[in-house]
Amino acid sequence: MSEDLPGLLFTGFGETIYMVALSTFFALLLGLPFGIILVTTDKHHISEAPRINKIFGTVINIVRSFPFIILIVVLLPLSRFIVGTTLGSTAAIVPLSIGASPFVARIIENSLKEVGKGKIEAALAVGANPVAIIARVLIPEALPSLIRGITLAVITITGFTAVAGAIGAGGLGSLAIRYGYMRFRDDVMVATVLILVFFVQAVQWGGDSVAKYIEKRRTKIGAD
Repeated sequence: MSEDLPGLLFTGFGETIYMVALSTFFALLLGLPFGIILVTTDKHHISEAPRINKIFGTVINIVRSFPFIILIVVLLPLSRFIVGTTLGSTAAIVPLSIGASPFVARIIENSLKEVGKGKIEAALAVGANPVAIIARVLIPEALPSLIRGITLAVITITGFTAVAGAIGAGGLGSLAIRYGYMRFRDDVMVATVLILVFFVQAVQWGGDSVAKYIEKRRTKIGAD
């Protein structure tokens, strides 16, 4: 193992964590409203609006149809406008967030649709408005599923950062390409892959653990 490898890996992993954390945050900010709108405007739901539902669904599908590497190139001018550059980890957050938000929206849509209609009808029966139903029924009831979905989104965004590394985004993906592939350093390639594998496993374990904890707590409360 080369003497410079630990430093390279530490820097690359830090950049990857930075990109994943902020991109997940902004993807949730964009995707959560879209997912809620897709559910609540669907047929026979609390704010049925087929036209709005179709418009939002079409927009999400269009963005999702772009291969991520192409989407990065398309959004380079937007990255330059927002952060002043198209290179580096901060610039990559713009396409990462936009590219992941439709995926997050669909995850949230599917999770919220798992909530039983009986609970929604009960809330309507006591006079709850749509906002109250979303905040007090849909999201709380779907929370374990939402957590598992967000966990999947984090893992997907981690994969996106590796792709973004091909155009100078930084992180472990860039490290693997610039040092591992271009300089024929097998130690860099192996080390970056191992770190990403362990990171993904840790994220998956953490998300599953939180979701199971919430489910067990609900079961215990229900039994009491």
